[in-house]
Amino acid sequence: MFFALAAIGLASCNGGLKKGEGGMQYNIITDKAGPSIKPGDFASINFIIKNDADSVMASSYDMGHPVPQILQKPQSKGDIYAALELLSEGDSAIVKLNIDSISKGHPKPPGFKGKYVTYVIKVEKVIAKGNLSDQVFAGRYTDYMKTLSEASRKEEPGKIKKYIADNNLKVTQTPSGLNYVITKQGTGPKPVAGDTVVVNYTVRFLTGKILETSVKAEAEKAKLPVNPMNPYKPIRFPIGVKGMIKGWDEGMQLLNKGATATLVLPSDLAYGEQGYQQIQPFTPLAFDVELVDIVPPNPNAPKPAAPAMMPAQAQPQPVKK
Repeated sequence: MFFALAAIGLASCNGGLKKGEGGMQYNIITDKAGPSIKPGDFASINFIIKNDADSVMASSYDMGHPVPQILQKPQSKGDIYAALELLSEGDSAIVKLNIDSISKGHPKPPGFKGKYVTYVIKVEKVIAKGNLSDQVFAGRYTDYMKTLSEASRKEEPGKIKKYIADNNLKVTQTPSGLNYVITKQGTGPKPVAGDTVVVNYTVRFLTGKILETSVKAEAEKAKLPVNPMNPYKPIRFPIGVKGMIKGWDEGMQLLNKGATATLVLPSDLAYGEQGYQQIQPFTPLAFDVELVDIVPPNPNAPKPAAPAMMPAQAQPQPVKK
């Protein structure tokens, strides 16, 4: 990835990017022999997405393994799907797209500034649809995804151990596998099942990359795109209600009001083998949390629901027959 990122600078300085349709600019860094990806094919792709300020907007490397997808037909001339059709398995490339061209009819990413989006792409695996039946095709890419998930599962303990060592965390581990360190003690009793907790949080991949935060100052410090729809305020959720990730239910009951802590959760206390949105299966996570308040239950109040945002537990999707 060092060479790929360096190539962005070289391409920008030397005008080395080729021009494609719709204003797309690209440079194929590694060009392996093989058929190009076609719409309908399965592709597993590693990527880094950057803006004009060279800030990373998203990276599959933070997620733990490449992102799988069935390649769509280009939605507009020179979009990222058109760029992927130039590549085959094993190829890597730099693709620079005009944000106005690719966001026609759609809102720009929240807080996006600049004119271009740059993708650094590595195509890890391609499974061609060709004349395969839907059943055979699905079986092949499902088997491939199982190998990725199994590799992530095996790597997880090492990732947790490394994160704790790299950040010099003096953690305590509970019987469930939750690792925690209280960075500031609070006062008063700890929450119990039925209480509602009010919590500020910042969640990181174990690469250190912040995924989401309820604290605007943390978002700005990490140079995250500031989402105007995000209220940046503590979230509220009831303890002991099904739907919250296990590590949060357990972790909050270790703290009292005003306490701050770091929780390092193995995937089985977070989003497990299902994953959730950007979080891939078998992904351990680190949360910095502050227990702002504890609200005792009101016996006359309606039963509260778990929040529709982090740290809600991902729900398995029904299988379509």
